[in-house]
Amino acid sequence: MKILVTGATGKLGSKVVDLLLKSLPASEVAVSVRNPEKAEGLRARGVEVRQGDFDHPETLDLAFRGIDRLLIISADGDNETRIRQHTNAVQAAERAGVKFIAYTSLANATESTNIMAPPHVSTEAAIIKTGIPYSFLRNNWYLENEIGSIQGALAGAPWVTSAGAGRVGWALQQDFAEAAVAVLIGNGHENTVYELSGPLLTQEDFAAALGVVLGKEIPVQQVSDEKYAEIMKGLGLPDFVIPIVVGIQESIRNGSLEVESNDFEKVLGRPVTPIKEALTHIVNAISQTN
Repeated sequence: MKILVTGATGKLGSKVVDLLLKSLPASEVAVSVRNPEKAEGLRARGVEVRQGDFDHPETLDLAFRGIDRLLIISADGDNETRIRQHTNAVQAAERAGVKFIAYTSLANATESTNIMAPPHVSTEAAIIKTGIPYSFLRNNWYLENEIGSIQGALAGAPWVTSAGAGRVGWALQQDFAEAAVAVLIGNGHENTVYELSGPLLTQEDFAAALGVVLGKEIPVQQVSDEKYAEIMKGLGLPDFVIPIVVGIQESIRNGSLEVESNDFEKVLGRPVTPIKEALTHIVNAISQTN
């Protein structure tokens, strides 16, 4: 059996590959990366490194050749770019005769009002259309997405949000990576949709848990979308990113990430890392990089 991971030098992809190498011989693991030079460390560990660029489908035909099980990690970029790139990847997988596709999707993708949902809706539909057995890993929200705000809280800033009472199923990327590996190497995951969500928390719940970890109260400042945009701009975020971060706050406020699910436990065979333990891990990682 040969398993291939796309985007293997990214934050989630590198965790997935590390975990695969703990369970499988390196000869059964391959990666597809846009820039193979960045994957030299994986090559040194015996992983087959293949060049594959979602913008150049002909490279994917070679990258996916002889692969049994494929993990497509969703790409970055605007919605239009991601839809095009993901479609290229899915069609290349079909041409290559891949036997199983796992895809990192988004919470409640097909029902979601989330600004980031369209590429996931499109990709899930494209995979189903191929007839290849699949598993959709509908990842809720990476705790690592909040590192900037956590750094602000460490420096004494309030927790600023326009997400209102919307609840989020935060979890560590490591937990999402472990779930992906369980699906890639396990049995019985054909044609499944897993809503991978931690316990649902409001921004206030999150700030309270962070306060316990930091040993100080983190005040929460609920603001309007306009004010949130102004604050983000003041923090130096590029203009093109502002509508995205505001849109995410709005979609959280509208309940797009409020997915009650025990699928994490089902897939992992254990509960998701508790929020305080997960936050401690993030805070320690921040302090080590400072």
